[in-house]
Amino acid sequence: MNRVRKIIHTDYAYRSGLTGKNVTVAVMDTGIAPHPDFGKRIRAFADFYYGKTGLYDDNGHGTHVSGIIAGDGAVSRQTNGSAIYRGIAPEAEIVMLKVLDEKGNGSTERVLRGLEWLIKHKDLYHIRLLNISVGMLPGAGKREQRELLDAVDDVWKRGIMVVAAAGNNGPRDNTVTIPGISRKILTVGSCDDARAEGVGKGLKSGYSSMGPTECCIVKPEILAPGTDITSCARDGRGYLSKSGTSMAAPVVTGALALAFQKYPHFAPAEMKLRLYERAYPRGASFGKKSWGVIHVDNLVRGPVDFS
Repeated sequence: MNRVRKIIHTDYAYRSGLTGKNVTVAVMDTGIAPHPDFGKRIRAFADFYYGKTGLYDDNGHGTHVSGIIAGDGAVSRQTNGSAIYRGIAPEAEIVMLKVLDEKGNGSTERVLRGLEWLIKHKDLYHIRLLNISVGMLPGAGKREQRELLDAVDDVWKRGIMVVAAAGNNGPRDNTVTIPGISRKILTVGSCDDARAEGVGKGLKSGYSSMGPTECCIVKPEILAPGTDITSCARDGRGYLSKSGTSMAAPVVTGALALAFQKYPHFAPAEMKLRLYERAYPRGASFGKKSWGVIHVDNLVRGPVDFS
């Protein structure tokens, strides 16, 4: 995670005291284990697969994603006080919506139920962000596609910024998964998908899915590190490394939690525009069809003029 923080430039943000405090992030995934790195910051857990009430993750993907966003690195704390595997927003709070089973499989119906729950409870938990590190290929039924896209767009319109992984079907064009093809929501790709670590882990070099969409929209808009990311393991004690745009998306979600802490009155569209204006390096500079890499210090630096 120290490598990640260096790539996305977080020094100024942390020196300014930004930690994601008072920002709640919803995560749609496989669940979450009661890892010490989350402390008491798991606000709610809703299981749309098996209907259980206690915290659990029978796959590990959701725990890993949540750790990237909001783990405080407690288990990895060193004698000098530093936490090697601290997440991007270590004081943000998590609401976990389990919509996937132990194999990482799910259904559109469960995701839609999760989105309905999210809208119903967004004010209760003050939810500002939704991370979706799962997706379905464009080959899915047109009706399912439309239902899911309409649902995530509705979440966005209600004031929750939706961040979705682009998918791992690159490097061919037009491979972004659903709901990442939505015009409204923010879609995240991996900026380090050519790294050797990604090869041999079920991912090929250049795995990050590419746009444009059928509507000729640039996707993914923003990039972040996604290869060989170490975060919380579901055993509740240790850490493990995973690669994919599923890991890049929560890096961006965590960064946005820092930004929403500083600019709590921003609407999702305002934050998305700020991301566009302040991404660096730009995508064209290294051959990526995107805005560029998220630059957290640019994102949170300076006042905002609402006049």
